[in-house]
Amino acid sequence: MKTVKVRKNVIIPIENTSKETRFITFSGLDDEHFAISIGELKIESPVLIRIHSECLTGDVFGSHRCDCGFQLHEAIKKIDNKGNGLIIYLRQEGRGIGLYPKIDAYDLQSKGIDTFTANEILGYKDDLRNFDDAVLILNALNIHSVDLITNNPEKVDCLLSNGIKINKVIPTGVYLTKENKKYLESKAKRKSHTINIK
Repeated sequence: MKTVKVRKNVIIPIENTSKETRFITFSGLDDEHFAISIGELKIESPVLIRIHSECLTGDVFGSHRCDCGFQLHEAIKKIDNKGNGLIIYLRQEGRGIGLYPKIDAYDLQSKGIDTFTANEILGYKDDLRNFDDAVLILNALNIHSVDLITNNPEKVDCLLSNGIKINKVIPTGVYLTKENKKYLESKAKRKSHTINIK
């Protein structure tokens, strides 16, 4: 098990929050994963968190090809409304395949291929992400009990199997667009994400 410690904890105000926000970086990780604390963390009770994999197109540019940006901003709002919590931001663009291959996968998706099969056609596993570093970040922050904002059962399984107590799982909203309907359907069908698409 890697030894991960807090490297820096810096106040950086962000949009759409009323509470103090801090960017926390870590030593001992293989990638530049980081956390954003919103409000004063109270680790003696379950901490409201979202584990979010980087999605430049969705998080920054508001792409309608996915629901990532919508989920991120929803989680920030939920945490801010509660008064405190944590975003763990994992640098795992395109389910771990990187930005350029993700754009290539988008091209395949525009031809009717689902998102997971597109990754496989490009020579990757359908999902290369790993959430173990989120556990290391939580341990470094002495957080051992959480309320987890997610639709992804793999995140739940990872935390539980690594000794993090999940008090409750809070599903994200369903952000359906005409461009992401097949994407959301494939997440629900192939990876059992709790997405109710009507």
